[in-house]
Amino acid sequence: MPVYEYTALDTSGKSMNGIVDADSALAARQKLRGSGMFPVQVKEAASVSMPTGVPSGPVSVSGFFKRVKPGEVSVMTRQLSILLAAGVPLVAALDALGSQMTNQLLKKIVAQIKESVNEGNSLAFSLSQHPRLFSNIYVNMVRAGEASGSLDVVLGRLAEYGERQHALRGRFQAALAYPVFMFFIGSLVLFFLITFVVPNITQIFTEMHHTLPLPTIILIAASGLLKSFWWAMALAGVGVVIGVKQFIKTSKGHYIWDKIKLTTPVFGSINQKMALARFARTLGTLLESGVPLLSALDIVRNIVNNILIARDIDNASEEIEAGKSLAVPLGRSPWFPSIAVQMISVGEQSGELEAMLNKIADSYESDVESQIMAMTSMLEPVMILVMGLAVGFIVISILLPIFEMNQMIR
Repeated sequence: MPVYEYTALDTSGKSMNGIVDADSALAARQKLRGSGMFPVQVKEAASVSMPTGVPSGPVSVSGFFKRVKPGEVSVMTRQLSILLAAGVPLVAALDALGSQMTNQLLKKIVAQIKESVNEGNSLAFSLSQHPRLFSNIYVNMVRAGEASGSLDVVLGRLAEYGERQHALRGRFQAALAYPVFMFFIGSLVLFFLITFVVPNITQIFTEMHHTLPLPTIILIAASGLLKSFWWAMALAGVGVVIGVKQFIKTSKGHYIWDKIKLTTPVFGSINQKMALARFARTLGTLLESGVPLLSALDIVRNIVNNILIARDIDNASEEIEAGKSLAVPLGRSPWFPSIAVQMISVGEQSGELEAMLNKIADSYESDVESQIMAMTSMLEPVMILVMGLAVGFIVISILLPIFEMNQMIR
């Protein structure tokens, strides 16, 4: 359904700006008059491409690449929390948010949420109509906040959770940016040397019909293979990537891939700690927001991004239903370290499970960040060493025949 921006006068003659969801400009004017306002100007908001779950209208070329960033959702959540805490009604708060947004896609979505709430639906239901923008965690926490009457507090926690995850992801991306850039530049330089420079130099050696050293033979063969069949090698690489992705989509492939992620040296430890940090942070946030433990575990199992850990969470849910504590079944899992299980047990006994889960998340997030920073700091010298070895092999392969020719001349 299209969204219209309007300028209208209220019953006291005060000018008001906002957005309204309607089938046409005429319907928008009628809706405004029905709410006691007198429309002065009504125009359709700019159309943009919509994500899954959002009704789509005409798509403009300029809006095709427009997306809602996670940071924008966190800012919107924070602002909505502040407005509700100040006593502003929900519909008025959504209207105020929509009128000041610069992202047209988010503006349109907020307008649709406001209209849904205005029609009598809950905020959680209205948010669930846009699953790509608002995750299952987000919707369930909002639902718990509405049920407990503490929606402003829950939205504040959601904003903090989103900001923390966004900041952590940003630090990782910043740390990996330079090594990745160096890798691609180095690969391009080596490709250029082997396919364009080396053949012109080694052509002299092949025309001499002289027995060449082994490194030179290997270099000439590699150069010829890469120059003639680089496209086939590229297609084979793409095919392997697609094949692996398709295999991972199967149940057996998904299980094997998740097991590899947890057992690979160095990377396995990082993946395990990332999954545990996500588990602890999300579960703690859900419990703080009033979501029951079993419902929270059902949500968390879908966001740990690992089927092995998700199965252990399912087993824990079954044993909790049978009357056991959370720490007991998690203690039998090979993926939950004993220190984390002990902290969960202490949290359950002291009644401060949420605080203990947040401390576990803080600890593992710090460990993961330190490991990734250390690993990325080592990537640069390793790549320089690999590049040096590759270039050194090329230089030696070219110089060896020259030295042999020089000795023969003497």
